[in-house]
Formats: sequence, C-alpha cells, structure tokens
Amino acid sequence: MSLKRKKFIELAENRVNKALKDIQLIGNLSNKGAYDFTDEDLRKIIKALDREMASLKERFKIGQRVDEKKFSLED
Repeated sequence: MSLKRKKFIELAENRVNKALKDIQLIGNLSNKGAYDFTDEDLRKIIKALDREMASLKERFKIGQRVDEKKFSLED
C-alpha cells in the first residue's frame, strides 16, 4: 500500500468519524426541553448540511476545492 493511500485512509477515518460525531451533536439540539428552535431553524440547518454534502460529492467527482461557507441561523 502506498504512503499516499495510507495517509488518505488515516485522515478519512479520523475526519469522517469526527463529522459523524458532530452531526450527532447537532441532533442533540432537537431536545425541545433544553432548546427553543423553530421549523425555520431546522430547515436552515438541514439545508446547510445537505448543501455541504452535495459539495463534498462534487469535489470527489472533479477533484477540486470549492468555496467554504460559514453557517449562521441569522442569514
């Protein structure tokens, strides 16, 4: 196995596991007993995550970096 392949596997596993954990933490925000949120907030969160997943898929297809955007419920 090449060094580049080993590095890819190492980074991919670490980053995907971190992303999955972060998504689970976002899911914890669904606790209405602890947080006050609107359907619009939920729509914005899901839209931002969907948009980033689409960008990720595209980046792997074309092998290029796309603009990174910050998320805000205020926008």
